[in-house]
Amino acid sequence: MFQTFEASSTPEQGLARLAALRESLPAFGVDGVLVPRADVHQGEYVAPRDARLEWLTGFSGSAGFCAVLPDVAGVFIDGRYRLQVQDQVADVFTPVHWPETQLADWLKDNLSGSAVIGFDPWLHTMTEIAALRDALDGTDITLRAIANPVDQIWADQPAPPMAPFTAHPDNFAGESHAAKRARVAQTLKADACILTLPDSIAWLLNIRGTDIERNPVPHAFAVLRVNGTVDLFARSGKADGIKDHLGSDVILHGWDDFGAVIAALEGAVQIDPKSCPYAVKQLLGDAPLAEEADPCALPKARKNAVEVQGSRDAHLRDGAAMVRFLAWLDREAPAGRLTEIDVVKALEGFRRDTNALRDISFETISGSGPNGAIVHYRVSDKTNRAVKPSELLLVDSGGQYQDGTTDITRTMIVGTPAQDHIDCYTRVLRGMVAVSMARFPKGVAGSHLDALARTPLWQAGLDYDHGTGHGVGSYLSVHEGPQAISRRSTIPLEPGMIVSNEPGYYREGAFGIRIENLIVVQDAPQIAGGDDRAMLSFETLTYVPFDRRLIDTAALTRDERRWIDRYHADTLRLLADRIDGPALDWLNAACAPLAADRPA
Repeated sequence: MFQTFEASSTPEQGLARLAALRESLPAFGVDGVLVPRADVHQGEYVAPRDARLEWLTGFSGSAGFCAVLPDVAGVFIDGRYRLQVQDQVADVFTPVHWPETQLADWLKDNLSGSAVIGFDPWLHTMTEIAALRDALDGTDITLRAIANPVDQIWADQPAPPMAPFTAHPDNFAGESHAAKRARVAQTLKADACILTLPDSIAWLLNIRGTDIERNPVPHAFAVLRVNGTVDLFARSGKADGIKDHLGSDVILHGWDDFGAVIAALEGAVQIDPKSCPYAVKQLLGDAPLAEEADPCALPKARKNAVEVQGSRDAHLRDGAAMVRFLAWLDREAPAGRLTEIDVVKALEGFRRDTNALRDISFETISGSGPNGAIVHYRVSDKTNRAVKPSELLLVDSGGQYQDGTTDITRTMIVGTPAQDHIDCYTRVLRGMVAVSMARFPKGVAGSHLDALARTPLWQAGLDYDHGTGHGVGSYLSVHEGPQAISRRSTIPLEPGMIVSNEPGYYREGAFGIRIENLIVVQDAPQIAGGDDRAMLSFETLTYVPFDRRLIDTAALTRDERRWIDRYHADTLRLLADRIDGPALDWLNAACAPLAADRPA
């Protein structure tokens, strides 16, 4: 019988939990175990039931994993979380910079002789396990699939989410699920395709759910067959209310039927090894496999005209709420009575006042002064800090509306900025403007554009440790692939793809700056004198003023200043009718041409 522990929010509990986990491992025949952030769907966010990494270590970031060995337990985190992990985990855990340090190399360095490392096959993808095995080839370290030992010692592990699924109307989706199923089925490379990503299933079947907080996705598995029919697997009762919406070509199954159904599939089976759990490969046995990318990923990323218009509408609604918030902030913050939590509550209140908000799209980031340097900072009662005069305040937030998902970051000064604030903010803004103005040939990927956002920072010896932009769903996940603007993204950008544009700069212990708009890829008009090659550009979706107090107008090029002035003019034109009173006065002042700020 394993010793069990109840949930606790204190990182110090990690010491007892880690000891109990180690004590349980001999029963599984392993010397160590991997504890990932992922759930069975391999999504970025997890339900409380699946927050094993946070429960064990105290680390609440959206990416990372822990490797538990007899004498050391490493928490692997990327550049976004290196400050956060220091605040959240107990000393018994060792932060490991990843991907600079690869898991296989760390295991080799920390194990002597032969060792068996256990892993839950539902929580790791086929690609992940294959790559780790290859990296460990030639050593005495082996991997073994086991039942999850964390679940054995987590006494009050929450129950799985059981809220019902809902239909996403065609007038928001822009296409029926019958048409989507037929279209995607034609692209399959096998007789059937297993889908494990909730946002892919949500998009394909025009359904939504509340199984993941802030992301309207359903916990489900699905099998799309080459004839366009679908087997949908969900926990009991969750899909009962959408049977009419799904129709006779979508067959409902219980959650526990998934293994038996896919094990009985005849013919070749298509899977995405980068997202498919290793356990699925085990269940398929000797079935011939077609390893291909998730067939819903690119069609989902290419928003249709209805979805793009919905995003425009959602952003104007959201932009008006942001303007009301910023006007309120300018009135209230100078008194010095606001805290980061006050800021979060106020902003969410302005969004709720739209009467269209379904949920916020992620936990609002409100970081004042040095807390702004923590890239994915989440304020708590323990970390809550006053919004002080002469400090920067970074607010990253978004809303889930039925017609679109928003994500916006603005950095503001309270009172008078330091010259260093102005210099760094202006460089970040110039990088954001450079991406916004970009024209590029079809076939260009996000990796080709990433440097545009960083160049003004590089010129001063500065940089940031996150991608410049991520894909965004249509009333779906705020982080959506496969497209991105980052050094690692090789996916060509295509019309209809929505991405964020969010360069930043973070000075540990001092301040953080990030400026973010959402943009959508569009066909670019031909330029007189150019050749006839097809070109693309970006349409800006987000319209909210920048903090002009932080802009060094003299450091801008003529084209940068013109773009910012045009952006502010468009912001005033698009939002003025949605705002009144003091907020409208604030908006008029915030959108005045920058040229008026320049010395005579």
